[in-house]
This record gives sequence, C-alpha cells and structure tokens, in this order.
Amino acid sequence: MSILDRDALAASPLADLHALASELSIDGYRRLRKDDLIDAIITRQGGAPPEEPPAEEPPAEDEERGGEEDRPAARRRRSRRGGRARSASRDEDEGTPPEAVEPVEEQAEAVEEPSERAPEEEIVEGEVELLANGSGFLRVHPPEPSEDDVYVSAAQVKRCELVPGDQISGPRRAPRRSERFASLIRVDTINGRPADEVADSTRFDDLPAAYPSERFRLGSDDPTIKAIEWLTPFGRGSRVSIVGPSRAGKTEALRRLAATLAGQEEIHLSVVLAGVRPEEITEWEEGPVAPVAAVSFAASADAQAQTVERAVDQARRLAARGSHAVVLIDTLAGIQPHAARKLLAAARNIAGGGSLTVIATAAEPLGGETTVIALDPVLASTGRFPAIDLLASGTIRAELLVGEAGADAIARARMQAVDR
Repeated sequence: MSILDRDALAASPLADLHALASELSIDGYRRLRKDDLIDAIITRQGGAPPEEPPAEEPPAEDEERGGEEDRPAARRRRSRRGGRARSASRDEDEGTPPEAVEPVEEQAEAVEEPSERAPEEEIVEGEVELLANGSGFLRVHPPEPSEDDVYVSAAQVKRCELVPGDQISGPRRAPRRSERFASLIRVDTINGRPADEVADSTRFDDLPAAYPSERFRLGSDDPTIKAIEWLTPFGRGSRVSIVGPSRAGKTEALRRLAATLAGQEEIHLSVVLAGVRPEEITEWEEGPVAPVAAVSFAASADAQAQTVERAVDQARRLAARGSHAVVLIDTLAGIQPHAARKLLAAARNIAGGGSLTVIATAAEPLGGETTVIALDPVLASTGRFPAIDLLASGTIRAELLVGEAGADAIARARMQAVDR
C-alpha cells in the first residue's frame, strides 16, 4: 500500500492535504474540493487518477436548431475555415510550414501542453537530521550541512516515523523564489526498505509494554542523586515525576540528573523546557545538556504542550526502532492535566525492544508514574540534603530494579522515616 494511497488521503484532515498540495506545488489547491484535491495529489505523485467518462460532444448547431436562421452562422464558420486553409496554402507557397500559422487558440494549447508533462524526477538520497519544530533535512553529505541538502516537512517526518540518522531517498523539487533549499516531494525508501513497509509497521502505542527491569546506575557522589538512585530507583522505560511545591529544588534535581545521564552510553538523551523562567533557559543552555526546545512561562498552555510533544514524538520513534531514549521535561506544571498525563504516559519499556523514559518536574503526581520523587521544601530551604520526602516518594515494582534485598532496604528506610 502506497503511503499516499487514496484511502489514506481520504482519511486525512483537509489541513494535511493542503500541506501536501503545497509541497507538491499544486496551483489553486485551496479552491479545490476534497475529492478533487485528492485526485490532484495522486496525479502529481505519479498515480493514476480516476477515469472520467468522455464528455459528450454537443450536437452541431445546425442539427440542433435545424432552422433557416442558422445557415448564415454556418456559412460564416465555413468561411473562417476556408480563410485559414487559404492562409496555410499561401504560407506554404512562401516557404512557411502550415502548422506555424495555427489559430491563436490552438497555439496557446500547444504552448501549454509541455508544462503539463511532469519533468523527470531527480532522486536524492541522504541522512535525516531533525529540527526542534518537527521538520528536518536530508543531508546529502552528512554530517556537515551543504547547499545541496533537501528540506523534509514535519508532516513527512511524522507520517514516515523518521528518526535522526535514517537513510532515506525520494524525489526533490527545486526551491521556489522565497526558499533557500529544495524540498522532498515524498519518501520512497527508509534504510533501504520501501517507505510504505516502514509506515505499515506496528504502531508505538500497540507495542507490548513491560515494567522497567533495567535500572539506571547513576554512580554520582551528589547526595540527592545517590538518594534517588537507591531510595527511589528508576530504569529504562520508567515514568518519573519529580514533585514538590515552588522552591523545593525540582529544577536543580533534574539538572543534576541530566549531568549524570549525559555520560550514559546507548541512550538518546534530550531536554525540553516548557513554562520555565527565562534565566533557567540560559542556565540549561550553558550546562552539559542543551535543551532541544525551550519556551518560557509566558507561552500558552497549548504552546508548552506542543513544544514537549515534538520532543516526545521523536523519542517514541527512536524507541519503536529499538533504541533507548530519555526525555527530561521541565516542567509539566503549566500544561493542561490531560495533555500532561498523555505526555508522561508515552514512556514505556517495550518488551523485547527499545524503551522511552520520561522524567518530568511537576507540582504534584499526575497519576500513572512508576516512580515518584517527592522533594521536601523545608529540607531544601535549610540546606539539608538529600531533600527527599521518603513517605511521599516511591517506586512501583522496585524489586525488578534493585532485587528483593534492595526493595527490603527501601522499605526499612521508609519505616525509619515514619518513626522520626
């Protein structure tokens, strides 16, 4: 099944069809009805448009009207045809080919006919590099950018589940007047396989999930990180929330986790900031892990959610291909609760495959976490670290991560906290 077959296009919203039509340089696509727009897209992609019944030729005027009043008009038409024939004969005598003096209407058709024939498509091949807004580039000479690189739209990235480093090929179109780079018309192959086979593979949400069983070994001397590793452990595929009121140290704890995880091999680490202070954006950019996207608390809840969603979508594609991705989010506090839970719920340990770990700060647990790290603002404000509230923290199925003995040690530590 083609990626752009009629059923898939019919199920797509009109906005997506407009985006495809724009990429394919279809003139006047906004004035077309949906069925006509789908026909135009399929035709431009090289597909076969639906056959239309030939238009019936109207009966000759003389036959239709059948009156004496039409005979002068018929004579005028015959006179015009005779004039054209005489003109052709005269030009032939003068050495000019008759076809060079066709009527104006026929000349116009002859001029327009070559433009209707699609030029031979130039196929390009290269490596995918994704941008923060969801779009990307096909790097012809990776990893360095060049003027020959080809733009890949966000719709194509999402439709084909592209991830950084994918080798793709497809036809390109030349840049328009206001564009710097050529654009990819469609994706034909991904890593040597037909793109429709990759697109038809199992959806990420349908992949079987298992409880995290491979713990992240942080190995840090920082007291907060050590407490997190042994008292609130998390692993590949965990859904982790770092919660607490304002000034409890959530951002600082996340930043220290980022510095520790940056040295981990075999994971794709990304940081996304949504709803944070402008000063915190600067601090993150100067740290060991620069954010892939960042918006301050001045952005709307929807804009914050979209910023985080793009980073999570890219991590989902990596996990579906068997990689291990970790997304750090600061913060989910300004996002609508349902959208925030959806973003956190993307994390999972895929049975027999990759994993997506989400670690996010929030004012309070969202529900569905496998690990909650609750911070105590009193301990943090008085400089007593680790500032973890053990009674409000916890890990589901901790024995899968630290073994039975480790889980018992965590339980004893919690009991001691109750007795204080």
